[in-house]
Amino acid sequence: MISEITDSIRNDFKKKDAAREAALVISRDVVRECRTAMFSIHKGEFDNAYLLIKSSGKLLGNMNSLLENYPDLYHSGFVEHAQQEFVECTVVYTLLHNNADIDNIPEPEELNVEHAAYLNGLGDVSGELRRHILNLIRKDRQEEGEKYLLAMETIHTCLMVFDFPDAMIRGLRHKTDTTRSLIERTRGDLTTAMRQQKLEKAMKEFEYKLN
Repeated sequence: MISEITDSIRNDFKKKDAAREAALVISRDVVRECRTAMFSIHKGEFDNAYLLIKSSGKLLGNMNSLLENYPDLYHSGFVEHAQQEFVECTVVYTLLHNNADIDNIPEPEELNVEHAAYLNGLGDVSGELRRHILNLIRKDRQEEGEKYLLAMETIHTCLMVFDFPDAMIRGLRHKTDTTRSLIERTRGDLTTAMRQQKLEKAMKEFEYKLN
């Protein structure tokens, strides 16, 4: 009898281990595709980014189904990490593709992700928006950067209200603090660039009058 019990448990563990290994592969694929999509987003290749994001969403759905009977594996960390990457990528795509229209970013239910993963994904968005703003500054398009700075501030304001134990929000407080720092640095970079732009314009006008 004991051997039958242990054989049954062993078979169950074999199935669980196989599901875990398969889910880990999917999780890595999601992270890789989302990071590739992010490169495409910053290059303005939105069609390619969209296809990668859609593919990542399907992979997340497959992983959810695979771990449906193993909630301990689902909540062990690697699923949440993949979901965070997916949320970050999708929100950045939405903001850059729609000129910083923050009112149309997708909801967690639409993305089929956990709430904590969604919030932490949002917490990573500001780093990518800062990157985009710096690219705009290099292209002498500082004014466009202001609306993305406003999006960073709006996200930060929304995340600040989640004052819950870390076991629930999974490190969100640290990301919120980091976002505050990114906002201040980005505001400083934009201010400096806009002042420089005004100075250059004034010098050119002065030179024109002299000539």
